[in-house]
This record gives sequence, structure tokens and C-alpha cells, in this order.
Amino acid sequence: MQSEKITNPDSDAIGWSYNDSCGAAHALDLVGERWALLVMREMMFGPKRFTDLKASLQGISANVLTQRLTKLEALGIVERVTLPPPAGRAYRLTPWGEEARPIFMVLGRWGARSPMHDRTQHLSAASMMLSFETMFSAERAEGVTLAVSIAIGAEEFRIRVAGGTLTVERGGRAPVDASIAAQSAPLIAAWVYGGVPLEALEPEGVRVDGDRDALATFRTLFVLPPTLGLETASDGGCE
Repeated sequence: MQSEKITNPDSDAIGWSYNDSCGAAHALDLVGERWALLVMREMMFGPKRFTDLKASLQGISANVLTQRLTKLEALGIVERVTLPPPAGRAYRLTPWGEEARPIFMVLGRWGARSPMHDRTQHLSAASMMLSFETMFSAERAEGVTLAVSIAIGAEEFRIRVAGGTLTVERGGRAPVDASIAAQSAPLIAAWVYGGVPLEALEPEGVRVDGDRDALATFRTLFVLPPTLGLETASDGGCE
């Protein structure tokens, strides 16, 4: 994979600004426009082509996506790369862009506490994987070692749990204990967070292979924060 060019941050690309020296305010100058953070989110697990970004971001127009990518590239947050055929040109986060990962995790956990959070809405594959990283419980994973493959549409991820940590890799060929394939991320979310058994999802096209006990253990490793106003956190697939 080859980077097409190295871009120095262009302060003129910021446009409208809060004119506030607070670092958080400046961060909003950089990525506070509608869709900007979500465009970044979709590249958290590797490069994506323009068409794949647009398909993952339900409701964004090609024109707006172009504007956001152009600005993020000018600011040094995103760069264009050339992938091996047949993929061709794509976009990826720069190392500085990748530093924003904890922001998504903290913001996601905070937003998940809202009583107005509608978990039935669109969910991308990248969102689902970031959710796993965010809601992972190291305490529950103590002594657990397993690896699973989760395919959502055309994207496949390998998730490994070992030593109380979780790692997510897009693609890869490492062996796994079990695999799940679904056409959409909400089906996976229904299993992990909604308490829906895999057997109930298989008639909807979810395919399961391998060690189901490993999958049952995997499902218990994620804990949602309590909804604002409620006293207990939901866990192990219950909302």
C-alpha cells in the first residue's frame, strides 16, 4: 500500500473557527462539522475507498463526503493511498488521525448512557468493532483466551481476547475458534447486547461455524454503561 502524497496541515482549511484557544475548542474547529467524525470512524480499522465510505455512512451525499475528505486531508488527518488492484485509490487516517481513537471510545460510552439513544438505528461494521473495544470488560476476560471471526457484509474482522485485552484486526488469516457472518451489524448487536440467541438469528441469514461455547463466552465480555437515571449497567447481552 502506497501513500500518494504527504500533506502538511493547512490552517486555511479550517474555515469557520470558535476562535478559542482551548484545545477542545480547536479540536471542534478541525472535526466538528457534521459527518467529519463519522468519516474518521469508518477508517479506524484501515483504509477505505470512497464508495465504501459512502455505503457505510447512511444518508451522506457524495458531495458532502468529498468536502469532508478534502478538509480532513488538508488538515493532515486523512491521506490518500493506493491499494493493490482491484481496490485502487482509498483513504486512511494518518498517525495523527489515529490518535483520535480514544475520543470515539469515551464519546461512545458517554453517548450510550443517554435515554434518547436509539439502538435500532443504522450501525456500520466499524461502529460495531469500536463498540467491542469500548465496552470490553478486562475483569470479565481474566483467564479467557479465544479468537473469533465476525463478518459483516463484505468486511471481516478477527477479534482476539488474551491476557485481559481485546484486539480487533480487519481481514487477516489467523486461525479462530469460531466465526459468525451477518449481512448487517445490528444483527451482531442484537446477539451481543440485546440478548437474542444465535439460534434465533440464523433464520435471518446469520451463519455460525466453530465452537459455540467460545462464542457464548465472547458474548459475556461486554458491558454497556447504565442508561442515565437507571442504577445498574446492562451486561452479557441485555439492554
